[in-house]
Parts: sequence; C-alpha cells; structure tokens
Amino acid sequence: MADRSWFYASEGQQKGPFPESQLHDFIARGTVGPDTLVWTEGMSGWQKAGEVPGLIPDSSDPLATGPGSTPTVGAASYTGGALSIDFEVWEITWRTIVLWLGLIFIIPTPWVIVMYCRWIVSSVHVPGRPNLSFTGQPLTLFWYFAAVALFIAVAMIGSEVLNNLMLLVQIALYWLLIKWFVANIAANGQPLGLSFSGSIWAYLGWNIFVVLSVITIIGWAWVYTAQVRWICRNIDGTRREVIFKASGLDMLWRTIVFAIGCAFLIPIPWALRWYTKWYVSQFALIERSTLANA
Repeated sequence: MADRSWFYASEGQQKGPFPESQLHDFIARGTVGPDTLVWTEGMSGWQKAGEVPGLIPDSSDPLATGPGSTPTVGAASYTGGALSIDFEVWEITWRTIVLWLGLIFIIPTPWVIVMYCRWIVSSVHVPGRPNLSFTGQPLTLFWYFAAVALFIAVAMIGSEVLNNLMLLVQIALYWLLIKWFVANIAANGQPLGLSFSGSIWAYLGWNIFVVLSVITIIGWAWVYTAQVRWICRNIDGTRREVIFKASGLDMLWRTIVFAIGCAFLIPIPWALRWYTKWYVSQFALIERSTLANA
C-alpha cells in the first residue's frame, strides 16, 4: 500500500490525496489520530485510522528518541523511516543568495548561517518528531567570525606554511560547526539533547581521505558517503540510529547532473531543489537494536 494515495476526513471535509509517507507524517504530528476517518483505493469505505492494520502502531510502546521526549499521537512506537524536506524553488533561491552574500561580507556571517539553519531544519520532516526547529544563536558564532577573519588575514600574507596551517584550522572549524549544529536541534520547542561525539582527529583523517580520493576523479563519491555515514554513527542522544542510505554511485551521478544544471545558470534553483530533496531523503532513522541484531 506504500504507493497508494490516501484521504482523510477533518471537520466534515475530505482532505487529500496524500502519499502514504505524508499520511504517516500527519499521524506523527497528531493531525491524523486513531479515530480519524481515512480511505484509499481498495477499501470498501471510510475507516478509522486506528482500525486499518499497520497504519497506526500500538501506542502502548513509548518512543524515547532523546532526553525529555514527549510521545505524539499515533507515533509512539514508530520505528523510524526516511527524512524528507519540502520547500518552494523561490524560497531556497533567495535564502541561498542571502547566505552567500552574508558569507562574502563576513560580518553578517553568524546571522545568515543561523537564519539558514533555522529555515532548513524547520523544513525537514522526521518520522515521529513533529515541529523540528533549530535553537542556535548568532552570538555563539562569533568564534566562527573570528576564525574566518583570521583565515583571510593569513591568506593575504601568502606564507605557504601559514596557509597550510590555516587549512587545518578550517577543518577544525567545520568540526566545531557540526557539533554546534547537532546540539541545537529541537522538537516542539524542546532540545533533543543530541550531540556529535566524533573526534577531531578522525574528522581530519576523513577530510584528508576525501581530498586524496579526488585524484581518482570518481572515487570521492564513495569516500564522501562513507564520511557522512561516520558522522551519522557519531550522533548520540537518541535511541534511534541515524543512517545515510545513498551509495557512492548515487552520489556520483546525481552530483554530476547537479553540476551540469548549475553550469547553465538558469536551472540552478531547480537543480538545487532537486539535489537537496534527494540528499535529505537519504537520511533515515532506525532502531539501534535493529543494527545490533543485524
């Protein structure tokens, strides 16, 4: 039934059609509950969602995906699933332009990064985690601003030794950004208590490996996907494991298509939307016990 379109009744009106993945999202958010009437092709008539086998899991098995988590209606025992994201072309276009302008002028950097993170996180739909948000503040990113300013100043000096040293500093900066980003993800206004435990030395090693893999022309795609999986494995604070499903081949051909689209300039907004939606959909949540038994 995964490919079927679903309808549900709300306030005397028929809503839909919606793909089953979106219906599960409505269930997770509490929009569709056990007593909500639903219908899809093949059903003889409207039924309560709670009476449709497998549609709403047993709510007696509480979900604990992080400290202080609050079960949502119909999502209490949801074992996970793929993430998704949805936004309009114009929205990602103007926000990305603002982001790059902010980075170019340096001073607005903390504010544009936080603005972009808040938007992108709020646009992501996570199974069993409604109303995702980002709580990071621009003032906590002044260390980022200082590091960028120092990087530019050193680059102007032109010393090869200093430039190589600043590359290491830049990698350390990205590592800190990952830790900061993960720690500031919240749901329903409450922090999820997530953290990134990957060591800076391992992160440095992965980045060196990625750079070296570029020599092979295509090998970088497999190394990059492996690096993302490593990052996912080191996200702590939830009983559900974050995984990255994309293969190296998927990453390679989609990135090539994306690059070709960007080369013609006009298709950039559509190419960016297509690539972003696919990339986010490659992240998923599964129970950690599932991995332990595999």
